[in-house]
Amino acid sequence: GRELWENAGVILVLATIGTLIAAAAVAAGKVLVLHWPLPAALIFGCLIAATDPVAVIAMFKDNGVKGRLRTLMEAESLFNDAAAAVIFSVAVGFAMSGHLGAPLELAQELFYEVGGGAAIGAAVGAGSIFIAGRSREHVVEVAITVLAAYGSFLLADQLHASGILATVTAGLVIGSIGVRAEHSTITHKGKEFATEFWDFGAFLANSAVFPLIGVAVGAMSLTSFGALTIASAVAIVLVARAMTIYPLSLLFAASKQRVPAAFQHVLWWGGLRGALGLALALSLPPTLPFREQIVLTTFGVVAFSIVVQGLSMPWLLKRLGLVAAAPATATE
Repeated sequence: GRELWENAGVILVLATIGTLIAAAAVAAGKVLVLHWPLPAALIFGCLIAATDPVAVIAMFKDNGVKGRLRTLMEAESLFNDAAAAVIFSVAVGFAMSGHLGAPLELAQELFYEVGGGAAIGAAVGAGSIFIAGRSREHVVEVAITVLAAYGSFLLADQLHASGILATVTAGLVIGSIGVRAEHSTITHKGKEFATEFWDFGAFLANSAVFPLIGVAVGAMSLTSFGALTIASAVAIVLVARAMTIYPLSLLFAASKQRVPAAFQHVLWWGGLRGALGLALALSLPPTLPFREQIVLTTFGVVAFSIVVQGLSMPWLLKRLGLVAAAPATATE
């Protein structure tokens, strides 16, 4: 929990400003290089900006990578997913209606969705810790965390705020103050059970998305969709990710939150695309123009991300000296 708050500035900048830059860069690349229409390019840019480094985090555990690098990777991904989902909904609305709205109105809408979602999630998370602390039954304690996850989403959605960001914030509050804190009111058995329960839940959720996208892609025609298009999309996404990590990390070069160059390389190459991007692509209305191209391109980028980037991460960590380093070095 302490490392999360100490690196809050870097995490929030990468997850919010970085998401906007990545989405805009990908959309611009799709328009200029592949000549996509702007609405479809914006939708793809927003959904593919959501990183999902589940495989990298699992590999971190296997290789004993802990500390600040893992905190940056995990927390940036959580907030990044929420930010991408918010701007994705705006992009879909623009594609369906052809009207984006005035810049001031759009900024106010985004601020309300993001700020309102975070505030609701924090309140629900804090209240859940208080309630869970009144029980000594570990099953009840974990049940309260489940209610907090779904309850924060439903409450935020009813108030037209970001339900995803509310759930993410509630989870961070419960995790850092309740489950991982040494002196929280949640029982030791409850902490262990909550960690195992949500690890298994995350595994099931991520696993369920890939059969769904396989069924959806299997029903589409692949004859008019070449490998060069997928390769171009992959290159555009990687360049856009680099445009967020390296320049934004320079903002903290002279501060205590400085991000070492080795960490920046891992954040860039380890920004895998996965479950959320696929889920957002599948959620697109069937009548949306260019929907098939968006789904197929998303599938191609995700496949490259998981297979090539994911499998090459152990080599990169060893090359940068982050696996062989002692724990004190890996957390600097």
